[in-house]
Amino acid sequence: MDGPEPGDDSSSAPLSQNLGGGPGGGQALWRVLVAGIPLGGVSVLFSRSRTRRLSLCFAFALAACEKTGREPSAAHDDFGDPIRMGVAPTRIVSLNPATTEILFTLGAGSKVIGRTQYDLWPDSARLVPAMGGGISVNVEAVLGTHPDLVLLYASQDNRSAADRLRAAGINTVSLKVDHISDFRRTTQLLGAILHDSTRARIVIDSVQHTLDSVRLATRDAPKPSVFWHIWDAPLITIGSGSFMSELVDIAGAKNVYADITGPSGPINLEDVARRDPDFILAGPIGARQIESDPRWRIVRAARDGRVLIVDTMLVARPSVRLGEAAVSLARLLHPAQSR
Repeated sequence: MDGPEPGDDSSSAPLSQNLGGGPGGGQALWRVLVAGIPLGGVSVLFSRSRTRRLSLCFAFALAACEKTGREPSAAHDDFGDPIRMGVAPTRIVSLNPATTEILFTLGAGSKVIGRTQYDLWPDSARLVPAMGGGISVNVEAVLGTHPDLVLLYASQDNRSAADRLRAAGINTVSLKVDHISDFRRTTQLLGAILHDSTRARIVIDSVQHTLDSVRLATRDAPKPSVFWHIWDAPLITIGSGSFMSELVDIAGAKNVYADITGPSGPINLEDVARRDPDFILAGPIGARQIESDPRWRIVRAARDGRVLIVDTMLVARPSVRLGEAAVSLARLLHPAQSR
């Protein structure tokens, strides 16, 4: 995969965005925009440039966005723009990995005519022409495909593109799919747009059943504490506002940084050592960095070799494989119970 993984390229810093305005308008939080749904990894990340990549949570990176005030009505998207419900679309440009995966699962893959370069699941999605990284969208290229529906990740970087597409008469829906509840509402919404709410409900119920089963299976198991390594420079982890922290909880563990209320946040190595997690979760690249960097030896879990490598193609997107992601984490954290 071409995009970075959590822990990739420690010389590249993720974009720091202000949540709630500029100076005096809110607290600046580091966010890895989990673009929709990493199944490809939070790494299915939306990247800005080589020097300003987003580990998108990871995505449109680990991403992500605050939940507060984000519940749209059935007729409005996450920018507050009205959603047109009419004839089912037949030419869909989906520039949000989460929505692309949901569309294919709902049987609408043949209607998808554009995707981001990070939309790699299912395999058939790779046959759809890629149209960039999903952030700061090329409006002219999208219009050139003559879509009747465009799905965007509701980042402020896409606000202008959404406005221009709507001005051109294109039904444009911008969504933040950063939490498990976002997956449910997005699937329900897309089912309504496609006139296939029954299949959408089946998908939602299936995913929820697996999540519930994993939670039940780990309910009485010891709850190890974990630190999830997302980015190395600056060091970034997930907070309780991320679906990844929700997955940790479902899989029978505790996120040592659950006190970070946003999706993610910058931390320092000394504080990780002080919180003393039982395990470290990391992608393959991040795990190699931790194992090779002597500075990590101040963290007991790193010193003792308790670094668990997660499948970043599975755990980094709040989408249709959330259940599989929870199973994967539970097996890592509770191997004795999975035998």
